[in-house]
Amino acid sequence: MRIAMYYNNRDVRLEEMPVPKIGSGELLVKVVASGICGSDVMEWYRREKAPRVLGHEVAGVITQVGDGVQKYKVGQRVCVIHHVPCNTCHHCLNGRHTVCDSLRSTNFDPGGFAEYIRVPAINVDRGVYLLPEELSYEEATFVEPLSCVVRGHRIANFQPGQSVLVIGSGIAGLLHIMLAKATGAGRIMATDIVDYRLKTARQFGADATFLANEDVPARVKQVNNGRLADLVVVCAGAASAMSQGIQSVERGGTILLFAPTPPGVNFPIDLWPFWRDGMTLTTSYAGAPADCAIALELIRSRRVMVQDMITHRLSLAETGLGFQIVASAQDSIKVIIETQR
Repeated sequence: MRIAMYYNNRDVRLEEMPVPKIGSGELLVKVVASGICGSDVMEWYRREKAPRVLGHEVAGVITQVGDGVQKYKVGQRVCVIHHVPCNTCHHCLNGRHTVCDSLRSTNFDPGGFAEYIRVPAINVDRGVYLLPEELSYEEATFVEPLSCVVRGHRIANFQPGQSVLVIGSGIAGLLHIMLAKATGAGRIMATDIVDYRLKTARQFGADATFLANEDVPARVKQVNNGRLADLVVVCAGAASAMSQGIQSVERGGTILLFAPTPPGVNFPIDLWPFWRDGMTLTTSYAGAPADCAIALELIRSRRVMVQDMITHRLSLAETGLGFQIVASAQDSIKVIIETQR
């Protein structure tokens, strides 16, 4: 089968490898669509394990079913989640599924930018979702990234009517905007350094947008009845964005650090305002199975409209071009790899 092997953002090669052989409890899935995630182009995050086949936003059709699998059959359309928890460890039993060792170690074989993937038994048990008839493969690739956003809003204790500021209007930021809109946010504001992304932020639900180099706290107060934002979601992994987020949150509000920084980055914080003003600083990584189920339903019901977010559809041979488009962060929102062409 054909695969797209990642070496770095400028070197993604079309190569060949055998179709994976499945064992008991496993599935073989023919990948139809696979989305490029913003984390795929973070070289500091990916380089140490390269070369490898990336791709974790996957939808396809089951072509083989291993012994003992009762729930699924050949021909069913599915989306598949790469990281799944054990559900029995200390962290899972306390509702912190995304710090589970199993979630951090599970994956597909070889990865979603391939014609076929082997789905391990643990993923079959708790990371495969049947697609409703009305849901396309392309739309299903958004289940995993939207699940991360669903979890982020839950961790941040978002409430209907609250004002939201999203710092960084890439794909993650736009999904935060759309989810906030769908779940009853008051005023939604967004920033970015690229005009195109500010335009798309308005298209997908932001009430006001600002260039990131403006006085963002002042602009937020200007359009939000003199108040800062109840929830600030930082979707840019830069210290300046985090500083801006802290300056833009209202008393009693929450700052959600959604985008990571490279390891070793230290950021000084004045803790006095957090104590005095009752502010919360929290983080969120990945999504648990319950978040995936919610994400699937939000997309199926069209509460979160993802189809219009797709700006590029490329063949498997064009995966390298897709990585360059996403890494440039200019005039793209979502790049989908159609792996069977």
